[in-house]
Amino acid sequence: MSDNLMEIRDLKVAFGEREVVHGLNLDIGRGECLALVGESGSGKSVTAHSILRLLPGNKVHTHGSIHFEGQDLVSASEAQLRALRGNRIAMIFQEPMTSLNPLHTVEKQLGEVLAVHKGLSGKAARARVLELMEMVGIRQPMQRLKAYPHQLSGGQRQRIMIAMALANEPDLLIADEPTTALDVTVQQKVLELLRDLQKRLGMSLLLISHDLNLVRRIAQRVCVMRGGEIVEQADCQTLFEQPKHPYSRLLIEAEPSGRPVPVMFDQYLLTVDDLRVWFPLPKPLLRREREYIKAVDGVSFDLLKGKTLGIVGESGSGKSTLGQAILRLVECQGSVRFNGTQLTLQNQQAMRPLRRQMQVVFQDPFGSLSPRMTVEQIIAEGLLTHKIGTPAEREAAVIRVLEEVGLDPDSRHRYPHEFSGGQRQRISIARALVLEPALILLDEPTSALDRTVQKQIIELLRSVQLRHGLTYLFISHDLAVVKALAHDLIVIKDGRVVEQGPARRIFAAPEHPYTQELLRASSVASSPVQGVNA
Repeated sequence: MSDNLMEIRDLKVAFGEREVVHGLNLDIGRGECLALVGESGSGKSVTAHSILRLLPGNKVHTHGSIHFEGQDLVSASEAQLRALRGNRIAMIFQEPMTSLNPLHTVEKQLGEVLAVHKGLSGKAARARVLELMEMVGIRQPMQRLKAYPHQLSGGQRQRIMIAMALANEPDLLIADEPTTALDVTVQQKVLELLRDLQKRLGMSLLLISHDLNLVRRIAQRVCVMRGGEIVEQADCQTLFEQPKHPYSRLLIEAEPSGRPVPVMFDQYLLTVDDLRVWFPLPKPLLRREREYIKAVDGVSFDLLKGKTLGIVGESGSGKSTLGQAILRLVECQGSVRFNGTQLTLQNQQAMRPLRRQMQVVFQDPFGSLSPRMTVEQIIAEGLLTHKIGTPAEREAAVIRVLEEVGLDPDSRHRYPHEFSGGQRQRISIARALVLEPALILLDEPTSALDRTVQKQIIELLRSVQLRHGLTYLFISHDLAVVKALAHDLIVIKDGRVVEQGPARRIFAAPEHPYTQELLRASSVASSPVQGVNA
């Protein structure tokens, strides 16, 4: 029997006449963790999707061979593939919101996997669902059984996807950016989980990632892709210590760097006082008082014009809900004063003209972009809504922001599904920038981007902020990115602020144990934290 679980030979994938993977050769050993790394658009995800033939067949042409224990998956029938998918070969997708069914509860979606492949139902299925949810770090899993995907944070949705993939203990797990939406502490837990499962079950793992820190901690062998080709492959230690290809060295050296831009204003753009977002729970029959989920509980801060406020915390801590409440996208109590206007007193009609000044980049780029609109229509939609410019002026504005975010202006006639995850995130940023707002809420804006593109986006955000005096609310679990951009920082746990102040002071000397834990897990503190080298 071969030592390889999977062997890929001369794989070529073309979208129409455009070839995106060029003669790829790859082996995945039994019980091995192989990492496939490279920038967005390098062909990593296309290669992963080709294994299970998940690419749209009417427009995609695949040539070569993909042998799984001797069986060629390229020529396999649909019945043969169905027997493998989710059972012997499972996949964790990059964007959980678009992969989960919005009409089904967490319990039903996890239970469906167990029913189809394991024949489990009733109490046995529920017990296994709870076990899986606990395994991937879902707090109070019993209370989350009846939750729908939109009621979970981005990180919680990603963890549900991981639980679904692990449910049948597959021989090969394909993980396409499995920790993209997770905070640093949960990333560590997921990595430990994957390592434990790989060792205990002898499972092979194909890890698709742009996060080289993650790859270094888990992979045994690494393949570096660029432009649809593997430019270098080696065992993990050799690649990181002695990379041979210039592109491999570029990826390894790419880390967010620099400092926040100088602040040139002394007026407050945003003042938040005792902001609360409480979601009522169903009232029990024998209780008089209603209970609430306190997603945001008594948050207050002032933000100067031209500054960046970093908002950090674990998934489900209330970061995204806080940002949405500030922009009046969810109901809230308390006070939000924007540029002298009390937003909590405005109705939706009065809010409409203010929304040009307050833009947002959402966490999930694919879910927030209309699949029926071209990139040009998506970016120009805000200009049309606010009746800005002539058609020629709007087109020129679209071209300008596409160039700013590093995309080819000629791509403006394409649709979102024709772009990689990182490219779609840049489209989302361009859509926010085109209106030249005063405030931008950035909800994990770099989570889907590789490190080299992150550096470009950070520089872009700095230059735009400096040029236009923009103010940012920067929500992220990536503390290295926050450190490079944020002037001030608030740390949220369970809806409450546990620490806030100048970012430089908090990174250098965090006071709260929770902040210290976050910095230890991310390794970006300016000095040792409580005796631990960070």
